[in-house]
Amino acid sequence: MGARKRNMANQIKEEKKSVSFAKLNDCPTSPRKMRLIADMVRGVEVNKALSLLRFCPKEASVRVEKLLLSAIANWQQKNEGSRIEEANLYVKEISVDSGRQLKRLRPAPQGRGYRIRKRSNHVTVVVDSKSQTNEKSE
Repeated sequence: MGARKRNMANQIKEEKKSVSFAKLNDCPTSPRKMRLIADMVRGVEVNKALSLLRFCPKEASVRVEKLLLSAIANWQQKNEGSRIEEANLYVKEISVDSGRQLKRLRPAPQGRGYRIRKRSNHVTVVVDSKSQTNEKSE
């Protein structure tokens, strides 16, 4: 590995240490369905996002709710002295990427077979406090 590449990798590692996030890999839901839930929560304050997810009838909302709780716990682990209520936590980023596909065949008329693609996705949630972002920008 070259020096520039190593320095950039170390810089990215240091930036990741300051960010509180949680990842869910190979979630067996199609990315399109998961993005509907992600768009609903993006940029919203954490308590409101949790209540939105809790009362949403879609199956994907249960998985995102659990992931958001994990991201909050990770934030709490890094900032032991501060409280969640005072920090004004919000969902800074949420991204849904497509994962691997399981390819299956379904029997069809006249000896044919129709393809079925069982999709999965990867979800990443980044949580940040509004008070920290204001201090950094000033």
